[in-house]
Amino acid sequence: MKLSIGIVGLPNVGKSTLFKALTNQEITIANYPFATIDPNVGIVPVPDERIWKLTNLSQSKKTIPAVVEFYDIAGLVKGANKGEGLGNQFLATIRECKAIVHVVRCFENSEIIHVEGNSHPIRDIEIIESELALKDLETIEKRLQKLEMEARSGNKEATKNIEILKHVKGKLEKGEQIFEFSHEDIMKELQLLTSKKQLFLLNGKEREVTDEIKKKIEDLKGTCIIADLSLETHIPELIKQAYSILDLISFFTTGEDETRSWTIRNGAKAPEAAGTIHTDFERKFIRAEVISYEDFVLCGGWNQAKQKGKLRLEGKEYVVKDGDIMEIRHG
Repeated sequence: MKLSIGIVGLPNVGKSTLFKALTNQEITIANYPFATIDPNVGIVPVPDERIWKLTNLSQSKKTIPAVVEFYDIAGLVKGANKGEGLGNQFLATIRECKAIVHVVRCFENSEIIHVEGNSHPIRDIEIIESELALKDLETIEKRLQKLEMEARSGNKEATKNIEILKHVKGKLEKGEQIFEFSHEDIMKELQLLTSKKQLFLLNGKEREVTDEIKKKIEDLKGTCIIADLSLETHIPELIKQAYSILDLISFFTTGEDETRSWTIRNGAKAPEAAGTIHTDFERKFIRAEVISYEDFVLCGGWNQAKQKGKLRLEGKEYVVKDGDIMEIRHG
């Protein structure tokens, strides 16, 4: 499963600094808006100590952790949905991402230019959220025009989707959340920006983050992390939170050749998990040999686990748990 996170925010709030800290990649960081003119993509391992323990126990030749793709785009500004600034060029990139990290400047520094003239976190959050919503409204309008033509020809699915999108449009125009519609097929197809889970990274010190800012994020149903990016702290926490907000878990395969972490949605059954390894494994799934990470470590590896009867065979209805170690049997 591809896990991708888009990094958004106003110019000069710390997006590129965050990206560099995450990926250790050398990219352009400059004290003026639009220093990033192409989306930077970085692949970052998900911090998980378990994979290294398994590597040691299995004496694996290779270790392949789960990863997150981070997309850093040019700063958005007021009017981005209409093409203002350069950020609008990359909103399509964000649309492809599973979730959004919204970087908010909470620090005061007169030497670093603020595109709005001064630092005001709540106002800055509202600018970005408004631009994302306006871009979504534009997307909805275009789709509604197409759907109305289809509905006139008697397409019942188009009629149903028109009703859904009109409800979504109404909520966005009122500044309300639209997560309740996320399960609808038309919403999955459109990948609206405001339907994505958001992690707010508050760039500053604890004393610079007020209760009002936290309340604003709570109202937006977002998750927040306070991090002073000048110190490059809390980066592992950010990656774990980005992984967590999408309700994803990891299972492992381990042996002499390699130990690997695989990303699946929480609640996935064994055949779906097998499909992340290879699509044929899901289609031809027979059963899986499963042991929990804790039991595997306590036993000291596959052979000892078998001797102690800790391995169990699970069928197609087994719901995979975080940390499960699996060996797939397929036709």
